[in-house]
Amino acid sequence: MSVMAISRAGHARNTLDDRPEGGKRNPAAVDRRALSYLAHFGLTEAPFGLTPDTDFFFASPPHQEALNTLLYALENGEGFIKIVGAVGTGKTLLCRILLASLPRRYRAAYLPNPALDPVGILFAVAEELGLKLTGSETPYRVHKAIQSRLIALARRGTRVALIVDEAQAISPESLETVRLLSNLETEKRKLLTIVLLGQPELDARLDAIPQLKTRISFHDCLRPLKREELADYLAHRMQRAGLESADALPFSPHALGRLYEASAGIPRVANVIAHKALMLAYGKGKHSVGSREMQLAARDTLAARPTHRARRWVLAGAVLLAAAAAAAGLYLNA
Repeated sequence: MSVMAISRAGHARNTLDDRPEGGKRNPAAVDRRALSYLAHFGLTEAPFGLTPDTDFFFASPPHQEALNTLLYALENGEGFIKIVGAVGTGKTLLCRILLASLPRRYRAAYLPNPALDPVGILFAVAEELGLKLTGSETPYRVHKAIQSRLIALARRGTRVALIVDEAQAISPESLETVRLLSNLETEKRKLLTIVLLGQPELDARLDAIPQLKTRISFHDCLRPLKREELADYLAHRMQRAGLESADALPFSPHALGRLYEASAGIPRVANVIAHKALMLAYGKGKHSVGSREMQLAARDTLAARPTHRARRWVLAGAVLLAAAAAAAGLYLNA
């Protein structure tokens, strides 16, 4: 059967009765098709969503090592901790796991988007600590209020961790504000432990502030997954999504090889490609993803790395993927 014929066969599943008079899509029919897609592979929910979901956290060696580094450093009350990783390696998910794993005596002040000016950083930290401010306070008054709150928490035995995600987006001036916050201490220990998670560009930011860089006592780097780790990662996510056994993983060995080659072991890219490959297989009525479905899915993904086996299947792959998406009732964001 030709690629176009397979495309038409997949599209035939998208029956016309899901569009009532007027041409609008029937949400109930979309839901039925989505459930049909999941049931086709024995799943109860989509396994490769792009939203960081702690239920799907896979303790791969690089992620477990980074989490251990963070927890150990926090346990010892270190001043600065840094974790870097390329886009898509799972920093935000690691951050959420850290927030869920903090010891009871810790209170977290979490900044998911630190692209703020120095005053904005101070007010954001104050808000995270539960301080009620009018917004008209001077930076000096906000800084003093933060210090007073940290001292009060320390007296109750509560430690505070300031966790900054996407820290590469913070300006040098705001980084200096964070450094000054790290100066708050008693005679025995720091009042604030600061965790910076960011892309490799964060290192360049820190190079410009040697006073801060020398205070980083623990650091780690989230590397991409190795090939065998990627297979375990896929099996873990699919089992969390309802697959009965890792032995039933619907990816052929050749498909896994192509996925690793195209994703370079980056979890987010692997998620996008694997999701599309499953939809392509579903559109063909297959219960296993082969090498060709994986390559078509990779060719349709902007973040995928070109493979040495690439052929001129881009147009056919796009048509087939669109048909499979319609059949599954799902919308993709590459």
